[in-house]
Amino acid sequence: MTALSPNPPRPAVFLVDDDPAVAHAVQFSFDLEGLNVSSFRDAESLLAAGDLPEKGCLVLDYHLPGLDGLELLDRLRANDVRMPAVLITTNPRPHLRARAAAAGVPIIEKPLLTDALLTAVRSALAHLDL
Repeated sequence: MTALSPNPPRPAVFLVDDDPAVAHAVQFSFDLEGLNVSSFRDAESLLAAGDLPEKGCLVLDYHLPGLDGLELLDRLRANDVRMPAVLITTNPRPHLRARAAAAGVPIIEKPLLTDALLTAVRSALAHLDL
């Protein structure tokens, strides 16, 4: 009799969005795709969560209470969190696009009606050698 090998760990996604409907929808669809999503309502909640793993992907809403998504990313980078990130927002202005490009972060526009967010997250995770 052969022992079954345990399932490999599911890739981690850390979602920060203060809209419960968006967070629930993303978490549900990503779970169906085999991703392990941890959801946070604001930047401070993610920062208070403690050490993040080395491998995974951040999905950050730009418009958050307190720190915005790019300020959160700056804080995480200052704490040596190097996992890739995707920024989600509605109607990004040229200045925001420039800030995101300088940070090396793709922007996916809300409403999230296509699989663009999943594609961006999968692409980011593919570069991590999970």
